Amino acid sequence: MKIAIGSDHTGIDYKCLIIDFLIEKGYKIKDFGFSSCADKVDYPDFVHPTSKFVEKGKADFGIIICGSGNGAAMTANKYQKIRAALAWKKEIAFLARRHNNANIISIPAHFVKKNKVLEIVEIFLKTDFEGGRHKVRIEKIPKKNNNPQ
Repeated sequence: MKIAIGSDHTGIDYKCLIIDFLIEKGYKIKDFGFSSCADKVDYPDFVHPTSKFVEKGKADFGIIICGSGNGAAMTANKYQKIRAALAWKKEIAFLARRHNNANIISIPAHFVKKNKVLEIVEIFLKTDFEGGRHKVRIEKIPKKNNNPQ
């Protein structure tokens, strides 16, 4: 399984921790994240390529990290085939996959402790989509429409 990951300066420590964990578990990684905490950077610069990579099917899932997780999720959700979910605890990560078939998890670095982040990521990646009534609901999410009526 291939995972795309991107982060801003706030998420560097988490990104490195997650990458090491996933490589150890046998995942392939495409890293779009920033690599130095010496400078501040803008999260869209790393979320856009991560999201495009997942949208094109070059990765099974994506992980994005910024301070609140909100900006990263909002950016990722601009892509038609992306369902990015903000997850700050394992129960949210589980439901994001199980009920919403999220393909990107957005982690809020300011609100998740390092000793919990790997558990959140692992649950997200190992949870299957339930389908059924949840599939029907997802199909009702509006698609990108450049000419709303």
